[in-house]
Amino acid sequence: MKKHYLRYLSVIFVALSILASTNSFANERYGKQKVVYHINYDNPKKQAGALRNIQNHINAVGAENLDLKVVLHGNGLALLVNPDSLSKLKKFKHANATDKMAAKIDGLKDQGVSFNVCANTVRGRKVDLEDDLYNVEKSDIVPSGVAEVARLQLLGYAYIKP
Repeated sequence: MKKHYLRYLSVIFVALSILASTNSFANERYGKQKVVYHINYDNPKKQAGALRNIQNHINAVGAENLDLKVVLHGNGLALLVNPDSLSKLKKFKHANATDKMAAKIDGLKDQGVSFNVCANTVRGRKVDLEDDLYNVEKSDIVPSGVAEVARLQLLGYAYIKP
């Protein structure tokens, strides 16, 4: 019985060592990163894929080593449009903030990802922040989505368009 217990502990120790070294290797390989993901399309599958890319990025680098922002403008705002609001928002073809997508968004926000929303799109498409968008605060609004992408690039953020 004692041999099995020691063997069991050895296996756990080896597994934890491998896990720790893998995480350490990823941190050494990637270091600290500043990244902006640019979403201006409304295709629900592509948006879900973008959120998967973001989660994979976090998994590889570690949330503590990543300053990640998502900038949404134009059709990209569909990611945060509540399905109940679609009928009144005539300039959107899709409302992708389903329960499943909302859970993914919340999970990313819990890991430090910020979602920046273009004020021009909100104003131009007559979107009500409180009623039409999922989990958007006034502090999430930026004056211009494209100008925000450019500003972040000037600040050293790597640009990714998934």
